[in-house]
Amino acid sequence: MAVYPKGTFGKMLRLPMMEVNYLKKKEKENNHGSKLKIIPLGGLEQIGMNITAFEYEDSIVVVDCGLSFPADDMLGIDLVIPDVTYLEENLDKVKGFIITHGHEDHIGALPYVLRRVNVPIYATKLTMGIIENKLKEHTLEKNTKRKVVKFGQSINLGQFRIEFIKTNHSIVDAAALAIYSPAGVVVHTGDFKVDYTPVFGDAIDLQRFAEIGKKGVLALMCDSTNAERPGFTHSEKTVGKTFDTLFADHKNTRIFVATFASNVDRVQQIINTAYKFGRKVVVEGRSMVNIIETAAGLGYLNIPDKTLIDVDQLKNYPYEQQVIITTGSQGESMAALSRMASDMHKKITIGTGDTVIFSSNPIPGNEKAVTKVINELFRKGADVIFQDTHVSGHACEEEIKLIYTLVKPKYAIPVHGEYKHLRAQAKIAEELGIEKENIFILSSGDVLELSDENAHITGKVPVGSILVDGLGVGDVGNVVLRDRQHLAEDGILIVVMALDEVGGVIVSGPDIVSRGFVYVKESDELMEEARLIVHNAMEELVDRGITDWGKLKAATKDVLSEYVWKKTKRRPMILPIIMEV
Repeated sequence: MAVYPKGTFGKMLRLPMMEVNYLKKKEKENNHGSKLKIIPLGGLEQIGMNITAFEYEDSIVVVDCGLSFPADDMLGIDLVIPDVTYLEENLDKVKGFIITHGHEDHIGALPYVLRRVNVPIYATKLTMGIIENKLKEHTLEKNTKRKVVKFGQSINLGQFRIEFIKTNHSIVDAAALAIYSPAGVVVHTGDFKVDYTPVFGDAIDLQRFAEIGKKGVLALMCDSTNAERPGFTHSEKTVGKTFDTLFADHKNTRIFVATFASNVDRVQQIINTAYKFGRKVVVEGRSMVNIIETAAGLGYLNIPDKTLIDVDQLKNYPYEQQVIITTGSQGESMAALSRMASDMHKKITIGTGDTVIFSSNPIPGNEKAVTKVINELFRKGADVIFQDTHVSGHACEEEIKLIYTLVKPKYAIPVHGEYKHLRAQAKIAEELGIEKENIFILSSGDVLELSDENAHITGKVPVGSILVDGLGVGDVGNVVLRDRQHLAEDGILIVVMALDEVGGVIVSGPDIVSRGFVYVKESDELMEEARLIVHNAMEELVDRGITDWGKLKAATKDVLSEYVWKKTKRRPMILPIIMEV
């Protein structure tokens, strides 16, 4: 209850209503003067690397901690993870990671980030099971606190209370979050769609969204991936009917199905259809095997007895009784399907009489890789099916409208997607009556401060991409990538020479080694002339008394670069090596 100075209430009765409202506003500011800060640390310029910090006074909670896969120009890079410098600098405030679901773009960076920001993890049952596999792989399970949260349950972390709400997605146990703070409630949908007939578990809890909406929601952070697509996303169960039809049409062939390892519902439907048609199932691909073992162990996957067999048992069954569920639906070069297509798999080859079903759509950027694998499979005589065998796990336009209508947010903050997807959702929000100035398309690093009165972007925090190359995390940066790109485009020329330690004269070389530039045996004249040009330039410098290694190397680069450009119109990397003898 507010406590006013003696006589204040009587004075308020005599004040104009505008001044009464002002006093009430000042009282509210005195009680909760701070604003909620929403700080996306990744995931808003791309599909992937989702991570967002919510900060109120002395408390920070972090939603998701995902990775992204390298772009074409990131040569040799395995993974890309977010820069969490801001969390490290405010480590005493960080209360925990709240994970919406078990996809790599939402959990993949955890093993790397936890080494620097070791705070508890909160997630639903299957999501936690997948996370624990990662922690074991990185020997972090003993040092990481974690808590499994049920739908409808809330957890208190500092100034925040976070409620987990049931949604549907292309992986089981996906959650939306209601994030309660003194400044108001933020609803974060996570990745979602509205599926009234899910393969496993209950439909999305629309009732809870509506109940929260009635109480008042400050902001909605909604999945934007399919915001450009009109209508509704089809139910996952429709794919099961498609599998039934395809299996009936290909009774006399061995069937391969390539899909995402994490799509447990899709795997369940493939197993159901295989069992219905009397087929045995083999699972290939390390990530697929790990997730299926985890899902089955936790009760999220029902596998009929004697349906799942080991790959070594395939020889005991004719082709028409075999189904192989495999990774590689995105054309990954080392995935099981790609190795089968290129005859690199140790135990399975694909050929005439096989049917290969791609039960996925290519992620933007993977189209060429997928097409390459499909063409290779066709060349080997396989029948390849890649249409009408997939439904998205993300909400289309009408489902997004439904969530906005139920939640009734004051502010709209589109998330998860490229800029065009965020823009498409912003347009939807505006059509639904949200004022344009209350719609925020953020960039990674933006600090959005909001309260019931207003919202503004007030600054930036350091963000970026940390590159993972083998066991190295962050030791490869733009300079190294630029060198790799240079090497990939034009190759390298290594110039080796030896100088006399006393007299400074050239006693050996220069010898020129070419890699990725020209084939030396067919370019003798070019290489010999290049060697002579470098030799003459070095002799001239030594005669002038210049023996500084830096100047000799710079001169070598200059004369050789100029000569090679004139002769070949290429600019290879030039690496001079000078030794003293």
